[in-house]
Amino acid sequence: MNTRTERGLFALLILNVVLQVFDGIATYRGLHLGFGEGNPILVHAIAMVGPAAALLLMKLYACGCLLGVWHARRARLALPAFVLIAVVYATCSLAPWSAALAQAQLDQLQLAQL
Repeated sequence: MNTRTERGLFALLILNVVLQVFDGIATYRGLHLGFGEGNPILVHAIAMVGPAAALLLMKLYACGCLLGVWHARRARLALPAFVLIAVVYATCSLAPWSAALAQAQLDQLQLAQL
């Protein structure tokens, strides 16, 4: 594998880890603002150990899976896997949580002005 390809895969690894961190923080903040969680596995984990511990464990697991893809980076499916994971998290986490949290912030500002 050439250095350029490996650097590109490493950049995708970092992007995916950043998306995981964003998702964890946004979900935690959203739960505290009254939003619900759509992942039934995470809902169950939150009921068992609370939101902070459940999110930390789930995000550590997700990052461990990303490291598994990184370890298999010489496989021809590593690049599509990193891209697909990033697209899914950008579409299903980054965009909706950004919109929901921004709207919640605007609502709080409007209430404060009343």
